[in-house]
Amino acid sequence: MSVYEMLVEWKKNFRGGISWRLFQNAKVVDDHVNPDETVNYVFAGQKNESPFDFFQTAVVAVTDKRILIGQKRVLFGYVLSSVTPDLYNDMQVYQGLVFGKIVIDTVKEKVVISNLPKNALVEIETIISSFMMEAKENEE
Repeated sequence: MSVYEMLVEWKKNFRGGISWRLFQNAKVVDDHVNPDETVNYVFAGQKNESPFDFFQTAVVAVTDKRILIGQKRVLFGYVLSSVTPDLYNDMQVYQGLVFGKIVIDTVKEKVVISNLPKNALVEIETIISSFMMEAKENEE
């Protein structure tokens, strides 16, 4: 199943949130999934701090080895971020009046995914936390 197909399923389960150009953003992630990786979970939101900025849509994929965050730029090019378990520090979940936000704290930066559906926050947190705990245990 492609990243886009998984994303469509996720959008059916969790209405709300703000995300655009999902096919193009999912393609960025699809192109960078290694042959030996399996995509376990996918969701979409805005990669920024502001709940009022709707133009930074990103697709986030949790694979069995890392977290990939892909954004297709409007005119040309794309941005891909990767969070591996050795760089992961912590995660915060914020629920607001209308949307939610997740902050993934890494060694180098904080990755903020905002404008998420409120009812998806628990599932997203559980998936990412479970993956990171398992990966950190396997490292030792």
